Amino acid sequence: MLQSIIENFWQAAGAIKENRLRTMMSITGIAVGIASVMTVGVISQSGRDYIYSELSTYGLNSLWVYREWEKDNPFEKQREGTGITSDDYAILKSKVCCPSIIALSPSVYPEDWLANLRVGNSFNDTSVEGVDLDFLKINKDKLSEGRQFRKEDIIRKRNVALIGPKTKNALFGTNGKAIGKNVYMGTVKFTVIGILKHKKRDFLDAIGATQGYDENDRMLIPYTRYQQILGTKDIHTIRAESKNQGSLELALDEITSVLDRRHNKRYTYKKESMREWINTTNNILETVSSVGIVSAVVALLVGGIGIFNIMSSSVVERTREIGIRKALGATKQDILQQFLIESIYISVIGGIIGSVIGGIILVAMIYFTGFSLTAAWGYLIAAIIVSVVVGLFAGFFPAKHAAEMTPVDALRYE
Repeated sequence: MLQSIIENFWQAAGAIKENRLRTMMSITGIAVGIASVMTVGVISQSGRDYIYSELSTYGLNSLWVYREWEKDNPFEKQREGTGITSDDYAILKSKVCCPSIIALSPSVYPEDWLANLRVGNSFNDTSVEGVDLDFLKINKDKLSEGRQFRKEDIIRKRNVALIGPKTKNALFGTNGKAIGKNVYMGTVKFTVIGILKHKKRDFLDAIGATQGYDENDRMLIPYTRYQQILGTKDIHTIRAESKNQGSLELALDEITSVLDRRHNKRYTYKKESMREWINTTNNILETVSSVGIVSAVVALLVGGIGIFNIMSSSVVERTREIGIRKALGATKQDILQQFLIESIYISVIGGIIGSVIGGIILVAMIYFTGFSLTAAWGYLIAAIIVSVVVGLFAGFFPAKHAAEMTPVDALRYE
């Protein structure tokens, strides 16, 4: 059987060589389709990884709860307060509450977020936020220098701060030292104890998802100290991290349930989580991928039709040869195998050429755009398998027709 396959392979190579033009047209169709599948697949996977790397800077299991303000009504007085207090936070943080949550932090900030910071003659309008110890864990923040807040900083309402890299450069200069130096917010002096690592969110900034908020230009201080400065016990937002993606909704319900009970449902709360962003991202990526895959499938279909045509023509042109082979004892299986091998041979060559073309396109994209692509060997393997399957199906019916010919009819064919 192996000898028969090898013999058929060399016969297929000879037959293809005799019909170079038609063969090249079929190979081109398959190659374009395979290159398209490979390129679309790698770009889709790389795009997904790139976007998820930016989304992960928010914490994929993070969530927010804050008061949803009613529409202004001149005849109805707005209830005062944010609907979340330090006492509420203490209950939420207790062990008896919220089993779906693994980290919790308040977020305290003024209405316009921004505060004017000063160091000597340098000024910078910066987002200032009061937070607790778990905030960096929830928000996936890391430090490039210095230390995190300590429990004593929160309890004693110390004037200590963590600043973003842009804030540091604006106030202290690119090469300036900030750790241990003082930053003034109005007349209040804060000592810088840590520098936050830079966060890359170019894509999210480009589509407006960050709403102009720059996490590289901010200052974090103990929430207790900010409450003292603002003269309030209110908390503007509860930030939390759930155990996993599946428990996001449960965690949100646990928080709002506690707040509703404590405030007798006098406030309406807005619940948000990263699941909404993730779902939106997946929908966009799937739509883009689908368009690309459909285009690639059309190209493969064209290549498959090309193989079908060349194999059908080959059967017609070699009818007498089929008759002679059958008269000499060739079986239906032998004839079927011969033409299927020819078909697969064409498609595999097209698949290999297409893979090389796809690789060249991807390398060119990396070189000219600087975009980092994720190696996706699965798409290369899938492309080769698809090319074999296309060749198999495209060549089956012509091969079956050749195998079913009777020796007499084939020999009498003119």
